[in-house]
Amino acid sequence: MTTPLTSYRAQRLTGDVRIPGDKSVSHRALMLAAMAVGETRIHGLLEAEDVVATADAMAALGASVARDGSGAWRIGGCGVGGLREPDQVLDMGNSGTGARLLMGILATHPFTSFMTGDASLCKRPMRRVTDPLEGFGATFRTRSQGRLPLAILGTGDALPVDFRSPVASAQVKSAVLLAGLNAPGITRVTEEKPTRDHTELMLRHFGAQVSVEETPGGGRTICLHGQPELSACEIVVPGDVSSAAFPLVAAVITEGSSVTIRNVGLNPLRDGLLKTLREMGARIGISNRRTDAGEPVGDLDVAASELVGVDVPPERAPSMIDEYPILAVAAACAQGTTRLHGLAELRIKESDRLGGMADGLAACGVNAEIDGDSLIIRGDGSPPVGGATIPVDMDHRIAMAFLVMGMAAKDRIGVDDASPIATSFPEFIDLMNGLGARVSHEKEPQ
Repeated sequence: MTTPLTSYRAQRLTGDVRIPGDKSVSHRALMLAAMAVGETRIHGLLEAEDVVATADAMAALGASVARDGSGAWRIGGCGVGGLREPDQVLDMGNSGTGARLLMGILATHPFTSFMTGDASLCKRPMRRVTDPLEGFGATFRTRSQGRLPLAILGTGDALPVDFRSPVASAQVKSAVLLAGLNAPGITRVTEEKPTRDHTELMLRHFGAQVSVEETPGGGRTICLHGQPELSACEIVVPGDVSSAAFPLVAAVITEGSSVTIRNVGLNPLRDGLLKTLREMGARIGISNRRTDAGEPVGDLDVAASELVGVDVPPERAPSMIDEYPILAVAAACAQGTTRLHGLAELRIKESDRLGGMADGLAACGVNAEIDGDSLIIRGDGSPPVGGATIPVDMDHRIAMAFLVMGMAAKDRIGVDDASPIATSFPEFIDLMNGLGARVSHEKEPQ
């Protein structure tokens, strides 16, 4: 069932909020805890549909998974190589991260498992993951073009691999590293452009031996020593910077706004949006810096700002690949032309985000066009016209981006289905309305 939602112009946004836990970190915490020895306690886990699908999958694979009365999650691990054959098909819902990383784990376990997802996930390409995983000795049986549902015939005699990634993808890198956990010797992954390193940081946090070497041209080689004994530990999941991006940009583009966002993950391989917004003139301060489970964390102090157009280079894409929809909204409110380059990866996200953003911006009166793998947005410094209902094509970030635009637009902006938001940010509507937004399922609120 679809859930239409409409966002109306806000007077201003003010307040002090906490963002739900980081989705990328939450997936990895559950998976590594399930392969550790002992009980891991995870605080601040994102309790959204994508992450719950991963929790259910780890339970089906033999880990004990429970949420205690304090809100923490307790995971009893099986040790590296100790997961068991699941009795049922593993349904990963809408989660590309959960599905691709779990394929890596299952590739080096000696049993057969089956994986599926929702209609959106079953359209997404998986060969970029399955091809390198077959190097360990696993076999995959997929639908055409490598799509889900699929069968994973894991190997009991895994061989370590030396893999050079042809794409800048943290999911591909992580799948190979997680497969390498249950292979003897050293598994190596070389990437031409650094991608988010949550897997490497969390592997170290659980006690694995991981080294990183810089390569000529700015790339990196990550080396993992296989078959370690991972030790249970405490994990505090930082707030998700990809979720924080929505109230952050909303405050920047809504006149008179001033918002503090607490406990946000500030991993330097994921801070591309903050760098870009500052280049555009956004007033963003960072305080209370600290480190939790190897991840840098801080509080963001954000105020309404006058933005100018900028050119965003393609090499920045890996550090902000999920934030381009909301960055496009900021660009629509800026004075001048913003050029976002290197966006080919957006074509194969939950939807065709490049095409979806261009069409949605145009429907709201914004001058936007696609040139190859670039999105060019020409703003005049005033709020977009709005007045449109945007088809989101089951994409949570498209839905949230246009609802944020509605907070600054001259006329309301609706989305045809807000239900995908629950996959990553179920608190989005209540949090934004608590800051002063006017997002409603009904006609314009009074």
